[in-house]
Amino acid sequence: MMGGLKRKFVGDKAFYRMVLAVAVPIMIQNGITNFVGLLDNIMVGQIGTEQMSGVAIVNQLLMVYYLCVFGGLAGAGIFTAQYFGQKDHEGIRQTFRYKFWMALILTAGAILLLLSAGRNLIQMYLSGSSDGGDLTAALQYGTSYLRVMLLGIPAFMWVQIYVSTLRECGETVVPMKAGIAAVAVNLCLNYLLIYGKLGLPALGVVGAAMATVVSRYVEAAIVIVWTHRHKEKNPYITGIYKTLKVPGHLAVKYFIKGAPLLVNETMWSAGMAMLTQCYSVRGLSVIAGLNIANTINNVFNVVFIAMGDAVAIIIGQLLGAGKMEEARDTDNKIIAFSVCCCLGIAVLMVFIAPLFPQIYKTTDDVKALAVQFIIAQAIFMPQAAFMHAAYFTLRSGGKTIVTFLFDSVFVWCVSVPVAYSLSRLTSIPVIAIFAMVQIADWIKCIIGFVLVKKGVWLQNIVAK
Repeated sequence: MMGGLKRKFVGDKAFYRMVLAVAVPIMIQNGITNFVGLLDNIMVGQIGTEQMSGVAIVNQLLMVYYLCVFGGLAGAGIFTAQYFGQKDHEGIRQTFRYKFWMALILTAGAILLLLSAGRNLIQMYLSGSSDGGDLTAALQYGTSYLRVMLLGIPAFMWVQIYVSTLRECGETVVPMKAGIAAVAVNLCLNYLLIYGKLGLPALGVVGAAMATVVSRYVEAAIVIVWTHRHKEKNPYITGIYKTLKVPGHLAVKYFIKGAPLLVNETMWSAGMAMLTQCYSVRGLSVIAGLNIANTINNVFNVVFIAMGDAVAIIIGQLLGAGKMEEARDTDNKIIAFSVCCCLGIAVLMVFIAPLFPQIYKTTDDVKALAVQFIIAQAIFMPQAAFMHAAYFTLRSGGKTIVTFLFDSVFVWCVSVPVAYSLSRLTSIPVIAIFAMVQIADWIKCIIGFVLVKKGVWLQNIVAK
């Protein structure tokens, strides 16, 4: 029995070299990005609780836009990975052009919404107790930060169009290098502009936003220039802008497959924002404590996020090549590998939990809450790893309706009602509410296990 389990869930050295060749560059890129985000957060946290809370709220709102773009491009990305498996360069060009129009529409909508209603959206998170902080100041800092961050949204759009295509075609190193360059710029400018070094003015949260905006344009420039200068490695880029028109039947095909992903990412990210809002009614200290915990959690969860990307890329290409049994076997092993890695990560997080919040210049109550949130996130990280890999498994085979039900519908029908009712109708500690929301995800784990095991995702959606 043990031998059978080992054959099913444990690969050989060549298998892990192949998976890590895809996943490690993504881990490094995301890890460095999140590590600089951590340093950025710490720098802002040294100014005060109100500044840190205002920035955290805005980043939560911007995350909705980021994931909308991710979801909007993901549908076409399923086709890109399978086109690449078939060496269909014209197919990749069509998905690239579709991504451009989808990202442009989403970006224009986000800018209009946040310009007109950004302040009111921030205010939603500042309806609880002040816990000794200044809610009005937090609102002002958040509003100032948002206005500058909006300038970087177009650059983010271009990065996602190019990077998603490069990754789906197996190129993960260049996006990693561009990400490293961007975060280096971000880190240096953060230090100079937040605190006012080398004769520059101390701009606080506005300086942090300016640093992020500049770094986004640096990343976009590197990725775009490299892609067009290396046509031999990216043959699909030749003639990519001869026309931006996408044939109607293909646009409809991509949209039908991608619409559930777009709606899913929009609803899921909005659901996450709503969960944070539910926790925030317990006070400003909860916002600050959760922000500290999320900052360190983002650094560690790059492992299972990269494994999800590896599933999308590797399994998508195998399905496009018609290698169904190899896809099933590879998927089982990647999921097992992801969960095992995150068990080790969880232990490390528990060890770090009492230490990390001490870096921040904030109250003891905020630090105590941050420790509790970090430990809770660590306990549930292996669970998150499995759900993430299961999601990308289903998505790689084009099961976008299923992923929509699996992900965002579950959040709004289960997670949000649990958090909303417990936060408003009971007096139990906020950390207990957070844990109950995670425990409710056990239902999703069972559903994901059944769907992956049944193999409903084993299909080639670009077969001619």
